[in-house]
Amino acid sequence: MMDKPKRKVHYVNNKDLYAAMVTYKEKMKKAQDEGRTLPKVPDYVGMCFLKICNKLATKPNFAGYSYRDEMIADGIENCVSAAHSFDPSKSNNPFAYFTQIAWNAFIRRIAKEKKQSYIKHKNFIHSNLMDGLNEEVNITGTPIHNEYSDEIIKNFEEKLTKVAKKGKIGLEKFVEDDIEDSSDN
Repeated sequence: MMDKPKRKVHYVNNKDLYAAMVTYKEKMKKAQDEGRTLPKVPDYVGMCFLKICNKLATKPNFAGYSYRDEMIADGIENCVSAAHSFDPSKSNNPFAYFTQIAWNAFIRRIAKEKKQSYIKHKNFIHSNLMDGLNEEVNITGTPIHNEYSDEIIKNFEEKLTKVAKKGKIGLEKFVEDDIEDSSDN
């Protein structure tokens, strides 16, 4: 006797989430038409946001960070904030929509934390330099910074210069190209 292949059970059922979002959007539209306050996001939808963010945080892209709880919280917050923006007439895949929102929230949190780490390490080096200037002689003769801090600072500053070069468009790019052309002559 052949066994039927087991149906894969997903942690969030997209069809149920879609039905809940359609119902929520109908209640939202009715409340807007009547001038009432908007309804809260249904508990089921909120639980789906929680499951999406928790599962996304286990992916290799995000699993190694010490601030995973903050990433999850940002993801849930952004999903709840964007719940009113989901349009069932444009998409029948709220799972993908909210997963992408959570993904973007995670990326923003990582960027914020890297910036904070950069600031912390830059201040560390600056405070050590100031301490070195205040002392008459550096008795130990050891460097007042470390390779780890130097690497964090270098990587962050390189990324800033790449973004600055890449981000020039329109008039800025035209002026820069014009200056480069005139300097070549």
